[in-house]
Amino acid sequence: MFLKRLGGNEKNLCESGYHCPQILEMADGAFAVVGADITNEAVSAMPPGPGVGPQERVIRVPRHVFIAARAELPAA
Repeated sequence: MFLKRLGGNEKNLCESGYHCPQILEMADGAFAVVGADITNEAVSAMPPGPGVGPQERVIRVPRHVFIAARAELPAA
C-alpha cells in the first residue's frame, strides 16, 4: 500500500510514537497524509468553492513536514 515516507524519518516529528504528521507515497501514485483532523473547525472557515465531501476530512499538517517532503514530490 505505501511505498515510502516523504521527507525522511525525522525523529523530532513524533512523541512516543504518537502525533507523527507525515506524507506517505502510495503504490497507486496517490499520497496519504497523517495529521490532526481539523474538519469540524475548518469547514465553516473555508473559502468559497468546493467543500468537504462526506468521506473527506480536513487534515492539518505542520509546515515543516511539507518542506521536508518537497524535494521528493514529483513535478507532474
